[in-house]
Amino acid sequence: MESTRVDRWLWAVRLTKTRPDAADACRGGHVRVNDRPAKPATVVVPGDEVRARVNGVNRVVEVVRVIQKRVGAEAASTCFIDRTPKPPPEAAVPVAHRDRGAGRPTKRERRELDRFRGGTL
Repeated sequence: MESTRVDRWLWAVRLTKTRPDAADACRGGHVRVNDRPAKPATVVVPGDEVRARVNGVNRVVEVVRVIQKRVGAEAASTCFIDRTPKPPPEAAVPVAHRDRGAGRPTKRERRELDRFRGGTL
């Protein structure tokens, strides 16, 4: 069975921009393999679940194929199954909108905004 280092695999499948970034994420405790903290030299094999916090986003991927070298984006996407949960939908809170260049709100508009936001003066 083929295997490789987790930092090398993260870089090869384009989850991180550079291999040192992947190694730093591992050292910082942002990478887990099969729910265990991973060092950069942790071995990954097909079937492993890799959880990585990359660029502020938590990614959950399953290793399908192990590669050693960095490949194109299309080929890299065949090497893992993305099991990252969908982010929760943003709350549908209406946002006050002003046209660009409309200037500062007038006293009347300001009072309307305050009422809209629930604030009282």
